[in-house]
Amino acid sequence: MPLLTQNKRIERVTSTAELFSKHPHLKERAQQFVSRSPEAVDTKQLLYVQQRECAATTPADNSVSILGSDDATTCHIVVLRHTGSGATCLAHCDGSSTWTEVPLIVSAVTSRSNPAKEGRLELHLVGGFDDDRSTSHSLSLSILAAFQKQKEEIQLETCCITGESSLYETLTERFCPSSGVNVKTGQVFPASFTCRGPAEELRSARTFSGAEMVEVYDSSRELVKIDPCRWTPNNDMAFWLSQDDETILQYLSTSPHAEPPHFVHHIKSTIQFLLDHPTADGLFPGGQPQLYRRAEDGRWKRA
Repeated sequence: MPLLTQNKRIERVTSTAELFSKHPHLKERAQQFVSRSPEAVDTKQLLYVQQRECAATTPADNSVSILGSDDATTCHIVVLRHTGSGATCLAHCDGSSTWTEVPLIVSAVTSRSNPAKEGRLELHLVGGFDDDRSTSHSLSLSILAAFQKQKEEIQLETCCITGESSLYETLTERFCPSSGVNVKTGQVFPASFTCRGPAEELRSARTFSGAEMVEVYDSSRELVKIDPCRWTPNNDMAFWLSQDDETILQYLSTSPHAEPPHFVHHIKSTIQFLLDHPTADGLFPGGQPQLYRRAEDGRWKRA
């Protein structure tokens, strides 16, 4: 089935500029989106989604009201929601395996939707900017093409991506495309987060080591689930801990001029975690996943 917007088919395009030219309402909506100030998200309602992760749930969830992610400089945040069931998935895509990730996102929503419920699938895309290597632009086109290949009919509602996702005209300013989605209401909005857990460093280490996208939430049990993963010991990484910020930005970022202020600290803490845990075996006793449940104080606690 085709990818649609305002019930009109979106044909394959060769650039995001062509997309916005053919569908100017998408550009207007993108400009409206970035003009809004980010909303601070209450940690007690949030499930934060890291790079190369996705999470899905429904309005019946008593532990999660908001799915959110940020730091989408060359990455894209993808939100797919069924208006009838309210089933919602948020993913943070970096282009590592778009053609397998998009079906995973669609399946996460359709599997949680009652076929008898009337409604439609609505898509929201946020992230990317016009970087020198066109990394974002290529990802934008790949995501659009992958959704066009799905058998389900999907309506593109928000397209705040490469060319329209930045509040800034130059790369001298740092920006941080972000998005949250209220699972109860379906509202998609710019968001800010003070917590990126649970198990932030472990999840970051998994991605840093090259793992594929995974679904990190079991909505039926309302548990964050981190499955066993593997990485190879590499003491050479210690080299980066002594490097200055500019060096790390230059060599370990796809967008060195656009990263948020906490990027270098995040990279160094992830590397230190990998050095402290040369293998992941001890983090998953008996080969079992790490599980986290929402505690009475609103924090995620090890189950």
